Amino acid sequence: MMHSMRRLLLGLGLVVAAACGTGETPMAVADTTTARPIRTSKPSEAVLKKELTALQFAVTQRSDTEQPFTNAMHKNHAAGIYVDITTNQPLFSSLEKFDSGTGWPSFWKPIADGTVVEVTDSSHGMERVEVRSKIGDAHLGHVFTDGPKPTGLRYCINGASLRFVPVADLEAQGYGQYKSLFAQKK
Repeated sequence: MMHSMRRLLLGLGLVVAAACGTGETPMAVADTTTARPIRTSKPSEAVLKKELTALQFAVTQRSDTEQPFTNAMHKNHAAGIYVDITTNQPLFSSLEKFDSGTGWPSFWKPIADGTVVEVTDSSHGMERVEVRSKIGDAHLGHVFTDGPKPTGLRYCINGASLRFVPVADLEAQGYGQYKSLFAQKK
């Protein structure tokens, strides 16, 4: 029955996002073609609780981690950009995305300097570097030094912290300045 429901939702242009680790059942999330305001500051906790799923809120605001291989973002191979789910600020491009085999979306660099902040994370008995969005201060994931050239970095990002905007929708959603990135790759 779950597979039939998933096919039905995908056929309607919806994305099924598995909300693992929170006890939630998979839910439908609106198609990415819907334009959303690009915020210049972090929204209040009350606004975020209204706009985000429980998993998205836990990941971005409580620094939780989604289970690997559960979010559709890690399997997405379409051309476009990934934006902060809390502010819609651009964070990463599909041009720098790679399959790390970890089950989370991985990128070898952010879309531009200054879009993310790196913070020392000593939680869970280990020393890591946490990645947060600069404007939204949302927890995104961690960065490691085992990535591909040219940077050698692997930004291992929770799919629940991201929203994907396909190249065809960049202009309509206010990200027209990023279309030139993809024109160079034709």
